[in-house]
Amino acid sequence: MKSIPKTELHLHLEGAAPPAFIAGLAKEKHADISGVFDERGHYAYDDFPHFLQVYEAATSVLKTPEDYARLVTAVTAELAEQGVVYAETFLSPDFCGGGDVSAWRDYVAAMQEAALAVEAQGGPILRGVVTCIRHFGPEKAKRAALCAAETMGDFVTGYGIAGNEMMGRPKDFAWSFDLAREAGLGLTAHAGEWGGPVSVKEAVEDLRVSRIGHGVRAIEDLALVDRLAEDGIVLEVCPGSNIALGLYPKWDRHPVCQLWERGVKVTVSTDDPPFFHTTLSGEYEQLNRAFGWDEEVFAGLNRVAAEAAFCDAATRERVLERLGAAAGQAA
Repeated sequence: MKSIPKTELHLHLEGAAPPAFIAGLAKEKHADISGVFDERGHYAYDDFPHFLQVYEAATSVLKTPEDYARLVTAVTAELAEQGVVYAETFLSPDFCGGGDVSAWRDYVAAMQEAALAVEAQGGPILRGVVTCIRHFGPEKAKRAALCAAETMGDFVTGYGIAGNEMMGRPKDFAWSFDLAREAGLGLTAHAGEWGGPVSVKEAVEDLRVSRIGHGVRAIEDLALVDRLAEDGIVLEVCPGSNIALGLYPKWDRHPVCQLWERGVKVTVSTDDPPFFHTTLSGEYEQLNRAFGWDEEVFAGLNRVAAEAAFCDAATRERVLERLGAAAGQAA
């Protein structure tokens, strides 16, 4: 599956950090992050709330723009290994400069420089989607949206919300989404993972997003599924993440195939791959085993992702060309 050219729309930058990278950075900084890793050096957590705690503890060693530049280089190397030609990664000003616009600019500049260096060498094209953190509350979300609007450009192209879906309601964050929309940013929201189908409905109606992160619980309301299909709302589905966190017991019980068969625009991503012991190629392999999806299906999913990407028309054309050229070479 590595030979299939891929696009990925749902990837948290810190969550994609290889454990060895975080452990090495902690050692350099003499930082104590006890409890983050198990005896094999993997990220260790018990449930979703604990996952968030471990995630933030691991992130705590990323202190400077240079740290984030190094992280971009490490993550894009992993993406290249999986055959990814284009990816969007979630970035939070709360982790990069504490929500201060001036500090955030320095982080964005460092990450963009690293991403462009990778792209210039023929590596994956990377774009950033700024996210507010839901459990940090609406006021911090306003600062995140301002950071996104102030740095929108070739690298920062979208805005979204991540974090604990059970905290607050989508409408609480409408102000920040309105600001991001007025700035011209693409909009997405994590919903329909833990909050059920109503959270998807509220995100679409109250935040007016074009994409939903996860969204799989929509399957519990078939009228909503049909509405998503009719309105062309794109779901950033992360099956391995859902299974690792216990949302579904196994791959053949995951609703991604049902959603696809009902005409919903689905894409496949990894969310926080090292946390969930997955890769994008691994996701494809599991979907092939569970549902018989072949290269033609995956090519279609990747075209959907490319069309839904928060990038300019010229970049989209380049991505589609790379998808087509790579597919032709693989064939």
